[in-house]
Amino acid sequence: MPSAKVLEQKKTVVAELTEKMQNATAGVFVDYRGLTVEEDTNLRVKLREAGVEYKVVKNTLTRFAANQIGYEALDPILNGPTALALSDDPVAPAKVLAEFAKTNPNLEIKAGFLDGSIISIEEITKLAATPSRDTLIAKIMGSLNAPISNLARTLQALVDGGVEPAEAAAKKAGEAAPAEEAAPAAEAAVEEAPAAEEAPAEAPAEETAE
Repeated sequence: MPSAKVLEQKKTVVAELTEKMQNATAGVFVDYRGLTVEEDTNLRVKLREAGVEYKVVKNTLTRFAANQIGYEALDPILNGPTALALSDDPVAPAKVLAEFAKTNPNLEIKAGFLDGSIISIEEITKLAATPSRDTLIAKIMGSLNAPISNLARTLQALVDGGVEPAEAAAKKAGEAAPAEEAAPAAEAAVEEAPAAEEAPAEAPAEETAE
């Protein structure tokens, strides 16, 4: 019969694990049986670099935590050596573990969850093939920044050429104005020009010298 102290410790572990699983966007359970110490260390390093929390869990306590948050479907996989990878990134745990498993077949992916739903091994594999959040953000920012970059380069070219943007606009307006004024000026010149004097109908007769 476990002592009251041991029971209290187990309750604390379950409460902490329940909170972590509830707050995580994604989690993946693995069987790490067969991994060497070196392989396990390399896996932990890769997960840490990706911002993924990784820890070995006790199946009995994990089952209690899972049941409290509605993950009863995890019960069949909670047996044997079990570790859990948790992250706020929906892709990171699946991506790191799936990539690692390709060269380390002793790592077995059991199941996982994503945004409150249980996902299978097949779904984890598909999830691992999707771009990471950072990659997606970089692509989106790149597409948004493209027009801004073009504008910045144009403005910089004007500045480098010794013409400030405001001056360039004024210069452009100034060049358009003379062209628009040319036509009215020509018309005015035609209207104001004096009409040509008509020649007399009859030339005056020359005076005859007497």
